[in-house]
Amino acid sequence: MPYKKPKIEKILYSISEVADMFDVNISLIRFWEKEFDIIKPIKNKKGNRQFRPEDLDHFRLIYHLVKEKGMTLKGAQKKLRDNKESTIHNFEIVVKLQNIKEELLSIRDSIDI
Repeated sequence: MPYKKPKIEKILYSISEVADMFDVNISLIRFWEKEFDIIKPIKNKKGNRQFRPEDLDHFRLIYHLVKEKGMTLKGAQKKLRDNKESTIHNFEIVVKLQNIKEELLSIRDSIDI
């Protein structure tokens, strides 16, 4: 998963920071914002988008559905619209399992069998 978790938790993230976290273009972030109504950035006086940590979680879910599972945008929108809670729950399980796998691999590497 190319999502890079930020080291320091901030209150708001710029669109370029979000694009860097997911290793995608800024235009894709704007496009997903337009296509998915669960993403609601705050806009400052200049009109710059500022994303909250909740928005990052939504981006991570959309990224998982579209980029990792290979769903179409329409399919991801339908899945989030029809059973959002189930989709989020399943995604959280996948993330936890990936974290466990990483931890086990690091333990294996430290034992140096």
